[in-house]
Amino acid sequence: MEVHFGSQPDEAAIRALVAAAGGDAVAADLTFETVAATDWVTASLAGLIPVDAGRFRVHGSHDRASVGSNRIGLEIEAALAFGTGHHGTTRGCLLALDALARHFKPERVLDVGTGTGVLAIAAARRWHVGAVASDIDPVAVVAARANAALNRTAASVVALRAAGVADARIGNGAPYDLIFANILLGPLVRMATPLAALLAPGGYIVLSGLLPVHAHAALAAYRARGLILERRFPLDQWMTLLMRKPRVQKPRSLRGPGDRG
Repeated sequence: MEVHFGSQPDEAAIRALVAAAGGDAVAADLTFETVAATDWVTASLAGLIPVDAGRFRVHGSHDRASVGSNRIGLEIEAALAFGTGHHGTTRGCLLALDALARHFKPERVLDVGTGTGVLAIAAARRWHVGAVASDIDPVAVVAARANAALNRTAASVVALRAAGVADARIGNGAPYDLIFANILLGPLVRMATPLAALLAPGGYIVLSGLLPVHAHAALAAYRARGLILERRFPLDQWMTLLMRKPRVQKPRSLRGPGDRG
């Protein structure tokens, strides 16, 4: 463990506290040193290298020049919101988007739990379409709006604060041809019914935030709503699922247990 102090600490008092919590041997092993003045923002950015996912390259402003002419650059600054592209769930969603773009173009996109807004921005950049980006966290909404402006998609990406998908502003944009839900298993299962209802026939939904052992539960929830698994994207011990809503839903049988054909 490392502890940083804004001013010179009382070493004797710190050792006494550590000894009370962990014993004298632990307290005796403590070392104190002065940290040289450092530009921590620059230092942290230096460790945040660009991330490639298909045609996309997610990068910070310090790596803007690294985007090749054959790539779509997504400039996302590190912030308190989730989604710099380095996590396997975000990259998995970008790979699913890139794979879809080879044969599919949505008209309406929804990104639930948008974080930094990277997925909504990627869709707007790739297809030149509008996207609704929602998050329960107000900090994430502010970050998503800032990143949308940074990537010249402010006119296309509407970032709003919403808990779940029951918000009327989300419903007014339905049906969506493409939905991203990069959250967690629990919310994904709870929202299976409303998300399936928001999805247009023939549309796709990208589910992520899943460990491989959770994928079966997510699949079961969405298959029960009539969706079909198109592809899995395993990445960095995470699983992203691409599912499709058939254009024609099979009618349910109205026969009783004793009825004959």
